[in-house]
Amino acid sequence: MGYYVPVDSGVKLYVEDINPFGKKTIVFLHGWPLNHKQFEYQFNVLPALGYRCIGIDWRGYGKSDKPLEGYDFNRLADDVLAVVKALQLQHFALVGHSTGGAIAIRYMSRHNGYGVSKLILVASAAPVGFTQETAQSFLELAYNDRAKMMQKVIDGFFFQYITKEFSDWFMNMGMEAASWSTIAIINTLRDEKLYADLSKIHVPTLIIHGIHDKVIPFAQTLELSERIPNSIIVPFQYSGHGTFWEERNKFNEVLWQFI
Repeated sequence: MGYYVPVDSGVKLYVEDINPFGKKTIVFLHGWPLNHKQFEYQFNVLPALGYRCIGIDWRGYGKSDKPLEGYDFNRLADDVLAVVKALQLQHFALVGHSTGGAIAIRYMSRHNGYGVSKLILVASAAPVGFTQETAQSFLELAYNDRAKMMQKVIDGFFFQYITKEFSDWFMNMGMEAASWSTIAIINTLRDEKLYADLSKIHVPTLIIHGIHDKVIPFAQTLELSERIPNSIIVPFQYSGHGTFWEERNKFNEVLWQFI
């Protein structure tokens, strides 16, 4: 079931709501520059186990509205809160991948984890995102050849082999985003830091990270665990940045067992 939720003046987010009457709710926040479809290999499995799975396209991405403004972590976290309140969600698990993990962390600190019973951070772009050098490289491509930028994302994303067909699917997902929102998030990942947010997380937290991650180094997950109370790390030995697909069976099992 897909529908739109107003989150701001003139801005609606697309929400994919699978198995609305499931026994436990999981809210998924995708990574940059993707959308809720990246969790296809979770949506294929978890609803059949009785879970309600909600995928939110951030503003500027996927099927959501694409305004020019609103791409800082505060506004993106506020958007999530608007969806949570509109759907009257309570005691749900919040899953954030990469930049989605950063948004989840800001949601927890800014809104006191409203409604969240458990947090799952997957290769999170936190407490820092892009270096100045990495951001500049992506910005130059985004302004001049965004398809090439997306190919660069794909080339560094996976440790395991992917087919051309899978690569094309991933490319199309990234190109559904607006160019201006793609650029805005690069700037946010370069400029915003989340150190002060981490100690404010007070729910059980699972940290999933591929040891071969070239996008967000595995060492960052150790820092997250040190700074987030009541957190545990599950390393994925055969994954890069894409644990949700590269080791999807393990990912799904670890997820539902933790929840």
